[in-house]
Order: sequence, then structure tokens, then C-alpha cells
Amino acid sequence: MNRLDGKVAVVTGGASGQGAAEAELFVKAGAHVVIADIDTTGGIATVERIGENCEFVELDVASEQGWAQLVDHVIKRNGSIDILINNAGVFRVLGMQDTTLEVWNQIIAINQTGVFLGMRAVAPVMKKNATGSIVNISSIAGLVSAARAHAYSASKWAVRGMTRSAAVELAPHGVRVNSVHPGYIETSMLDEFDDSREELASRVPLGRIAEADDVAKLVLFLASEDSSYCSGHEYVVDGAMKS
Repeated sequence: MNRLDGKVAVVTGGASGQGAAEAELFVKAGAHVVIADIDTTGGIATVERIGENCEFVELDVASEQGWAQLVDHVIKRNGSIDILINNAGVFRVLGMQDTTLEVWNQIIAINQTGVFLGMRAVAPVMKKNATGSIVNISSIAGLVSAARAHAYSASKWAVRGMTRSAAVELAPHGVRVNSVHPGYIETSMLDEFDDSREELASRVPLGRIAEADDVAKLVLFLASEDSSYCSGHEYVVDGAMKS
């Protein structure tokens, strides 16, 4: 039996990168995966690549109406939502003095408000089913200081706190909520750095930049019943950077 047989999972930001890796691994584990992303072209291409048991729904995670429509669609089509992976995010290397209000609002809307709206939207379904797993993708920037990414760091610290609060609130209903804190992952987000891949890897005690699958495997564990007694905690995937 596969670890996610019969489960319905929503993965935001699943059109590419880390989210796409999570979606593909979940399908292999037996889940039906709904990729929710604002990138329609990329989302459709990822669904076509993954194949069966995967569909795409366009979603702006910062839209309250968009989340309501997504949940309605998934319930009508698949009957349930068992897993939510709040993966969508945006990263900018900007210190406090270089961050405009417009950029601040954009980052907070996607990275923080999107997570809030997602958890709030699926909670009634999971509470009704008395089961569910929510995994919020934060960052090591949500655990340590990140002077060159002021708004990003603020949003990821918020995700950490929101995760803990939601875990306590939803625990009596059988719903688990955890956060994952990746370090350097080989995705397009690394293009924001002026540093080369070699320079970034030199800062990692394990000596390499992680692949998206390195994170996806941990997310799969938290989504599955293998982690049935794990809730309200931070799980770090950083090659010992935080040590």
C-alpha cells in the first residue's frame, strides 16, 4: 500500500520547482494531487508531465475568493481535501532600506496571507473529516536572521508562528499542522542571489545545494500517517547550515 493511497492533496505553487517535486512524489505515493498556481502555462505542463491523478487549478493564493472557489471545485470533483501544502512563495534579496512598500505588500500577500487563507479555507473540510495534514513551507530565514531579505524573512517568521497557532487550534479535530524550513534549494529562487552556486554551496556544511526532492521527501513524511503524532513543529532541511 502506498503512503498516500486515497488521499486528495492540494499543492500551491506546484507549477515548478519544489512544489512540482512535491506534487510528483505525492502522485507516486498514491494521492490525487491538485496543483494550484498562478502560472497556468507551467501548471498545465507539469500536470501533463506527471500524468494521471493530477490536475491543475489556477489560483492566486492571496485571493480569498480564489481559495473559496478552489475548495468548492476540489470537493465537488474529488470529495475531500486531506492534505494542504502551502508551498507558493516569492523571494527577493532586499534589505529593509531597499524594500519599497509595494514590494513588502507583495511578499507578505503571497508568503504570509496566502498561507493564512489556505489554512482557513481547508480547515472546515478537515475538521468535518476529523483528519488532515497541513504543511507550511517556511525557510531557514524563518529561524535565523536574514539581513538581506527583510520582507521575506518577516513573512517566513510569521509562517512559523501561524503554524504553531493553527496546530494547537486544530489538534482537537485531528488535524496536524507543521512547517518545513529549507536552506539553499536548487530552484529559480537561487537566481535572486548575486553569489554563484559554488559560493552558496560552500556555506553549507554538507557541501552541496539541495535538490527539490530533498525537501519533497520530508514533506511527504509530514503529509502521511507516518507522522501521525507530529504537529506544531519546525522541520529543517538545510544541510546543517543552522547548526
